Amino acid sequence: MTGSTTESTRELLLSRIRDVPDYPKPGVTFKDITPLLADPTAFTALTDTLAELCVRHGATKIVGLEARGFILAAPVAVRAGMGFVPARKAGKLPRATLRQAYDLEYGTAEIEIHAEDLCADDRVMVIDDVLATGGTAEASLELIRRAGAQVAGVAVLMELAFLAGRARLEPALAGAPLEALSQV
Repeated sequence: MTGSTTESTRELLLSRIRDVPDYPKPGVTFKDITPLLADPTAFTALTDTLAELCVRHGATKIVGLEARGFILAAPVAVRAGMGFVPARKAGKLPRATLRQAYDLEYGTAEIEIHAEDLCADDRVMVIDDVLATGGTAEASLELIRRAGAQVAGVAVLMELAFLAGRARLEPALAGAPLEALSQV
């Protein structure tokens, strides 16, 4: 949890997240953030907290990771006065893209960004709902650097610490911060 996230905000956010056992496959517990999104007080608290982190770390653009990262990152970008760049599943973006493969806790995938949406002057904060094994976030950092931009950091609503994504992500962060509003 960041220093600026109060305990009451953290408790509010965590109280709105529901565990869904055995989804998307047996043995996986899915963290459902839709009750948090449905609560305007909790969603606003989350948006404000993430926007403050982006400003504090000097970001100029925000990359949101498909799909729940889009839901969090877009209002944060508006609140912080920054551009939003979606990192999408391969084949979903219409113009020239940069593509990166990665492993997830239950398979493999690829993400893409539009090649011209980031430039050398950009400092990019990556936002997602969950840091699990770190594969998606790691791939996004590679895409940001391949686009010529700088990494301002990664911010997530929750970190599943038992999956060791932070350790996997550390080399790719290259000193940039990883901010988790909560650890479970």
